[in-house]
Amino acid sequence: MAVQPFAKGPVAALAAAVAALLLLLSGRYGFHRDELYFLMAGQHPAWGYADQPPLTPLLARASVALFGDSPTGLRVVPALLSAASIALVALLARELGAGRRGQLLAAGSAACSAFVLAVGHLLLTTTFDVFAWLTVCLLTLRLLRTGDACWWPAVGAATGIALLNKDLVLLLAAVLVPAVLVVGPRRVLRGWWPVLGLAVAAVIVLPNLWWQAAHGWPELTVAGGISDKDGGDNRLMFVPMQFLYLSPVLVPIWVGGFRRLLRDPALRWAKAFALAYPLVCVVVLATGGKPYYALPLLLVLTAAGCEPVAERLARPGRRRTSLLAWLAFGAAVNIVITLPVLPPRLIPAVNWIYPEQGEQVGWPELAAATGEGWSAVPPDRRSHAVIFAANYGEAGALAHYGPRYGLPAPYSGHMSIADWARPPDTADGPVLLVHPAKYPAVERYFTGCRTVAQVDNGHGVPNQEQHAAVVLCTGTSAPWSTLWPELRHFY
Repeated sequence: MAVQPFAKGPVAALAAAVAALLLLLSGRYGFHRDELYFLMAGQHPAWGYADQPPLTPLLARASVALFGDSPTGLRVVPALLSAASIALVALLARELGAGRRGQLLAAGSAACSAFVLAVGHLLLTTTFDVFAWLTVCLLTLRLLRTGDACWWPAVGAATGIALLNKDLVLLLAAVLVPAVLVVGPRRVLRGWWPVLGLAVAAVIVLPNLWWQAAHGWPELTVAGGISDKDGGDNRLMFVPMQFLYLSPVLVPIWVGGFRRLLRDPALRWAKAFALAYPLVCVVVLATGGKPYYALPLLLVLTAAGCEPVAERLARPGRRRTSLLAWLAFGAAVNIVITLPVLPPRLIPAVNWIYPEQGEQVGWPELAAATGEGWSAVPPDRRSHAVIFAANYGEAGALAHYGPRYGLPAPYSGHMSIADWARPPDTADGPVLLVHPAKYPAVERYFTGCRTVAQVDNGHGVPNQEQHAAVVLCTGTSAPWSTLWPELRHFY
């Protein structure tokens, strides 16, 4: 099967327009809690962290170093990755037989999807993960289409790099290999080339594996905690989110792509991807994983469904404007939900759908409230005082905004922050404790606690830190070295 020329001009223009929109809006709110954590992690470079491999924190550090220590500076990388992901979806459509119109429709479908827009706005592990999955899928399609085993090292290299960002790409391998064994073409699994691809991936990810092994595989603890805590909700929302994460407008396209991969004799070599999507859904449901774990494969199905739609629209008498109008409508809805276009006071209108919007406001106010609490610490006791944050968002905000209020570096037992520093036992109080209003249980580790300030983000946004308590305690219930294992937590 021959591939059509790539519609590089229109696709590049569309991808650049999306990147420009993302950068234009990048500074409208503030940092996300995860971004503040990644900025901290980037200052402690390592081959791994308790909850992730090293790539995203290193990207965070590089981005602010190159483009400035601001939300916009941090978000240049996600905007570029989002543009690249849009181009990759067009290349996937091309690999699956799409001509110029089909490729442009695929790029447009990706560009208007909530998932691509959301991860293009924030620097998250998912941001690079989407790009990585699509790259692996494209190289795998090239391998399956050509039967040329020389593509295996490239597949292995892309997988290894993806593993330096997030282990989730193993899920893609876990469903694609059995799918190829069931529906073919099995010949690509023979010989020593697959072994070479596996070896390339292993060499790339080996330093992170060594780090995880040396630290007791904490990522498994984190994953287990996510499943235990959110598994029920994740399973309940899994099916609805498959229709909503891209856009309801795109459902007919990806359903058509799924049927095409199953039934079109010309795409028999790509049938494994039709089987891989339901397989990954079953695995995610069984493990209680997050619904978006299956989304990159859904983008592959979308790419597969674009050429038949483009062919129908090219026939005389077909109305193209209706499809463009629907895509524009879907894009507009998704932009309002996932990007910071609303005034902050209106965030509650969309926050119940996409809570990550609300997690981008209130961090300077949290630092200001903590500064108010710090002023209650007697000056002669400040050399023995500690600021302790209950979670990584609070710790990241205090590390970033705290210096303007004269605050010392915060401590926290959350995720990898617990590994970077522990208060010395000589720091016997006072302790200024910051914790979400709904989680006062942490106060039991401290003595003589009283609330001295409270966080108000100023916009009435009901995020995790709204009304968080700033609590001044006289000291700890035991030495820090004794308490630290109990204060450490992964979720």
